[in-house]
Amino acid sequence: MSPNKTGDVKGSVAKALRMRQEREKSYRERALKLFPKICAHCGREFSGKRLRELTVHHKDHNHDNNPPDGSNWELLCIYCHENEHARDQVADAYATEPGDETPDNRFGHNPFAKLADLMKKKNLDE
Repeated sequence: MSPNKTGDVKGSVAKALRMRQEREKSYRERALKLFPKICAHCGREFSGKRLRELTVHHKDHNHDNNPPDGSNWELLCIYCHENEHARDQVADAYATEPGDETPDNRFGHNPFAKLADLMKKKNLDE
């Protein structure tokens, strides 16, 4: 990549990060004004320096959906917020059926795929 293009990419990335931070700052400030400074899941209260541990969670997971009434938000502590997103990842992992040839099935085979055939054969042999 030429030096000019490298600078353009870095500038674009920096601009995108700035825009994201400004957007987050905007809805975070609004959420902190609308809601009590309490984690909606565990009920811990936050104030002072610890207020930074309280995050805005988008209920529908769409960070662009920021209604003025805050109906798509809830305040969660960093631990509950992480847990909320981890639960979605676990649910997605369990959504695939054994033997599916999907990117989620990294091994690409089902060790029990021929079990039914073996059991039929065994029953015939008896």
